[in-house]
Amino acid sequence: MKRISVELPLSEQTIQSLKVGDYVHLSGMIFTGRDVAHKRFIETIEKGEPLPFAPQGQIIYYARLTPKKPGYPIGSAGPTTSTRMDPYTSLLLERGLKGMIGKGHRSTEVRNAIQKYQAVYFSAIEGTAALLCKRILESEVIAYADLGAEAVFRLKLKDFPEIVVNDTT
Repeated sequence: MKRISVELPLSEQTIQSLKVGDYVHLSGMIFTGRDVAHKRFIETIEKGEPLPFAPQGQIIYYARLTPKKPGYPIGSAGPTTSTRMDPYTSLLLERGLKGMIGKGHRSTEVRNAIQKYQAVYFSAIEGTAALLCKRILESEVIAYADLGAEAVFRLKLKDFPEIVVNDTT
């Protein structure tokens, strides 16, 4: 398994080079979002309003973050099951989203959309939530603060380990 360091946001060249099974360390900014946040994203799009972040070239991490631990900008940062976001994913990919991080498989519809819109799906390693938080340098709520730990966060990562599960082919 080759290890690849990737600076974010994702470039087209990087996306094309990533293949299923690649072990990737991500560095840069990503955003979080789970079920309710995704539902709000779609409602926002349907109203013709801007999303709380520009999705072009960006990654969404399907995670529920826990409160800040002493000495860290966030608590545990483990992945959640990706299939719960499947009903919303194609529309976000159509708007320029280029990556997702979660756990588990994706539907046929989402895998087809990943290929159509030339994106990538990464899997976080289950059971490593406490370890993953050590790779987060900064954390800030940028939308839907009323959702608490499921609000949309902007995270700054350094060498955040992931495995490519679905690529552009």
